[in-house]
Amino acid sequence: MAVNLPAPDPAALHPVPGVELGVAMAGVRKANRKDLLVMRLAAGTTVAGVFTQNRFCAAPVVLAKQHLRNDVQALVVNTGNANAGTGKEGLARAMQVCEALASHLGCEADQILPFSTGVIMEPLPAERIVAALPRALLHQDDWLSAAESIMTTDTVPKAFSRKLRLSAGPVVVTGIAKGAGMIRPDMATMLAFIATDARVSQRNLQGLLERVAERSFNCVTVDGDTSTNDSLILAATGQGAAASTRRDLLKLEVAVGEVARHLAQAIVRDGEGATKFVTVQVERGRNADECRRVAYAVAHSPLVKTAFFASDPNLGRILAAIGNSGVRGLDTASIDLHIDEVRVVHRGGRDPAYREEQGVAAMKKPEFKLRAVLNRGKAQATVWTCDLSFDYVKINAEYRT
Repeated sequence: MAVNLPAPDPAALHPVPGVELGVAMAGVRKANRKDLLVMRLAAGTTVAGVFTQNRFCAAPVVLAKQHLRNDVQALVVNTGNANAGTGKEGLARAMQVCEALASHLGCEADQILPFSTGVIMEPLPAERIVAALPRALLHQDDWLSAAESIMTTDTVPKAFSRKLRLSAGPVVVTGIAKGAGMIRPDMATMLAFIATDARVSQRNLQGLLERVAERSFNCVTVDGDTSTNDSLILAATGQGAAASTRRDLLKLEVAVGEVARHLAQAIVRDGEGATKFVTVQVERGRNADECRRVAYAVAHSPLVKTAFFASDPNLGRILAAIGNSGVRGLDTASIDLHIDEVRVVHRGGRDPAYREEQGVAAMKKPEFKLRAVLNRGKAQATVWTCDLSFDYVKINAEYRT
């Protein structure tokens, strides 16, 4: 069960002019489930993307990177099969899907961006996807159904919208994402697609997306594993007001960032087997990189995460993770540690005023903050993570059965 994450309200998901959505059941892995999404983009849409840094990146990632240089007309997404670790045959099958969709839409295959998610090292059943494409009827407003169609082990669809006003008029930003396990992005998440009707140049859009990714999807971890298929796409259809001034671009970046953070946090809240949503904040470091290094050392630690699950304030595990972060010259005698408002460590040792029952009470809550103060500078960084429960092992042990 996701931590404080209700299903999206369809009425709160705003259509994006210039985006048409189509969903179908292709039977990629399981029958009678939504597992295919087509997202058609209006002519003149600018598209930006960031992708996994995993060297074993999936076939669709390879093609999407190449096709992104062209005039993108549509995205096609399947769940149930990652088409990763599939060699030349995987590339051929991904291209087969692009060619089929291009034939339906009257464009070129290299104007289609393909995406896949699911089990790795299994052949993509391209023929099932191709056969289902005509059933993916296009609509403008069914963003909830689109979010449902890209789920794998997710328990809740992830979608979010924002409206804003630029100097030339109103625009909308709407996004969907999927992800629950194999989450420690080095660019984005498992899959995320955000669209706006603002008019933005491709250069400005790419820079905006990279900054947003760094402050949202690159600040989450469920289990420390970076997927072979991570992809984050931002499309600007140009059907609404132009983001023509620096102020407009900043306002748009704030709105896109808000959507991205909501989606990124939703992935952690819905982490496989998660019962706790934990904010790890590291303050007063020398630079943001070392703060993030410390935060991830804590957020990745299985010992720390199992303590979160048990509501056990085992402070030694947390300090050990900080000390193992690899930050050079870290003075452990200067570190303070807080769980919510309770200071549990002062100057590298147990705070004399701290009582165990205070830590237990704080960690029993479904959401809490772990704050480490390094006392060696002015920088800070925040990472969002979850606990590691019995169900995480069960879900992943049974993933292919």
